[in-house]
Amino acid sequence: MSVSHSSRLNKLVREQYMKLPQGDLVQVTYVWIDGSGEGVRCKSRTLEKEPKSIEDVPEWNFDGSSTAQAEGSNSDMFLVPVRMFRDPFCLDPNKLVLCEVLKYNRKPAETNLRHTCKKVMDLVKDSHPWFGMEQEYTLLGINGHPYGWPDNGFPGPQGPYYCGVGADKVYGRDIVESHYKACLYAGVKICGTNAEVMPSQWEFQVGPCEGIEMGDHLWMARFILHRVCEDFGVVATLDPKPMTGNWNGAGCHTNYSTEEMRRDGGLKHIEAAIEKLSKRHDYHICVYDPRGGRDNSRRLTGHHETSNIFEFSAGVANRGASIRIPRQVGQDGYGYFEDRRPAANCDPYAVTEAIMRTTVLNETGVETKDYDN
Repeated sequence: MSVSHSSRLNKLVREQYMKLPQGDLVQVTYVWIDGSGEGVRCKSRTLEKEPKSIEDVPEWNFDGSSTAQAEGSNSDMFLVPVRMFRDPFCLDPNKLVLCEVLKYNRKPAETNLRHTCKKVMDLVKDSHPWFGMEQEYTLLGINGHPYGWPDNGFPGPQGPYYCGVGADKVYGRDIVESHYKACLYAGVKICGTNAEVMPSQWEFQVGPCEGIEMGDHLWMARFILHRVCEDFGVVATLDPKPMTGNWNGAGCHTNYSTEEMRRDGGLKHIEAAIEKLSKRHDYHICVYDPRGGRDNSRRLTGHHETSNIFEFSAGVANRGASIRIPRQVGQDGYGYFEDRRPAANCDPYAVTEAIMRTTVLNETGVETKDYDN
């Protein structure tokens, strides 16, 4: 297997140091989204006492010229803490802190999509939007080849791998279960996991989360995934179509409801929201991956349980549609629906903001409104 050199270091030696007492001092790891809009970065500092709330964590800074977020001549960027989690790697009382990135003039960095998402979520808070996002990903060896696949060939056709059990069906379960436990420890609202259709492809689910919480928890779950994979010496890619040919791609299906959708008779509100989405398909496709739809064009082909990127569709229990209404929701007459279009590498802030703009704020067309005033 192709694994990193660092993963082969003696972890028992590391444990000797990790067990050393640290007194009242606390390690805080600041986590942020870099200039790619897909990658996460982190660095750590010492605080003199355990922070009890996010307000106890001070702002910090970093070199934005090394993360594709600033020029070298004016490179300092601000890290503004927004949500705190327990640290599953250094353990209590140490913390992981998710941060927004601001430029030198205190304006949000280009890939800080949380800033506008938070404004929109504050506007629609009375509708109590709940989200659950299904993050698919693929495990790769350090050589970029899917983990567990033959070095010079392919595994058998898709079929036995989805929710599979057995050494010939699934690859990397140790990584998946370690990630799950680490998220639970951290306080991330992870709610499930399963092996996916393509071998070495997995999924975890985060939610239900209300409002801005959705993006915060999914980004931290992604950070923890990459850190766990680092320990095992493999790579987790969120590429929407990591393998060409007759293999499933990777999405980030987004389940959504408002309070009125969750009440008796809520199906009519679900259908009204879907109707609004149908009239704004192009706008949503543009924000459902970091490259304006180009990544998703490799995935949304109308095959492999996807809809066609150029057409909007909806249906009950239809995994080949843009929007799926679960069968139970259709029977009960209330609940939620699933937007199956977001790519695995989407920014959850962009996705959830777009859904609220269209279904609650009733925006139309491809332009968005500025609600600063």
